[in-house]
Amino acid sequence: MSIKTPEMVLIDVDGTLVDSVPDLAYCVDEMMTQLGMPAHGENKVREWVGNGVERLTRRALIGKLEGEPDEALFEKAYPIFLELYADNTCKRSCLYPGVAEGLAYLKQKGFKLGCVTNKAACFTEPLLQELGIYDDFAIVISGDTLAKKKPDPLPLLHGAEFFGVQPENALMLGDSVSDVKAARAAGFQIICMTYGYNHGVDIRESNPDAVIDSMAELPSLLDM
Repeated sequence: MSIKTPEMVLIDVDGTLVDSVPDLAYCVDEMMTQLGMPAHGENKVREWVGNGVERLTRRALIGKLEGEPDEALFEKAYPIFLELYADNTCKRSCLYPGVAEGLAYLKQKGFKLGCVTNKAACFTEPLLQELGIYDDFAIVISGDTLAKKKPDPLPLLHGAEFFGVQPENALMLGDSVSDVKAARAAGFQIICMTYGYNHGVDIRESNPDAVIDSMAELPSLLDM
């Protein structure tokens, strides 16, 4: 499917702009160590990210994607993780290759740019600032900005309203089925990255409008 040139672009953070797994994995493994439980390692944590740090903590405690830990254990573990992540939000995280080029292109073309993520603002804003891209966005919609988060369409519709753009003239750039569901529900077009956090499932199975390997490929889709 061809991409209609949008007036605005909303971009996801984790798995799209930023590889945040190295920091998240460090925090998960340190939390597990403090609890006297086995560490998991970065490869395993990479399979669990993408639905917020609470969900990640729960998955780490049971060692798998689906299911629930003992609630008392979670209540003990979650504050440990939050304290660790507050100190390790951007010590190991980095922009994916092509992100700087993609953002430079979008700015040069004059697209209205926003950021939309399920990560809480207390983690999102320092991360974007540390990586030098916070000021690229006119609005940053975090996981606790509104009453609902992705895959609910509310954050995307909030962004469209902020910019005064109709959803059909808006584009979402993401990496997961959550991004695709939110975009479809909001009436946005959706481009997905191949490299992101989708629990090991090929994002093409979610049928986004286009799939690319790097944000540096955006001109080939939008300069039509």
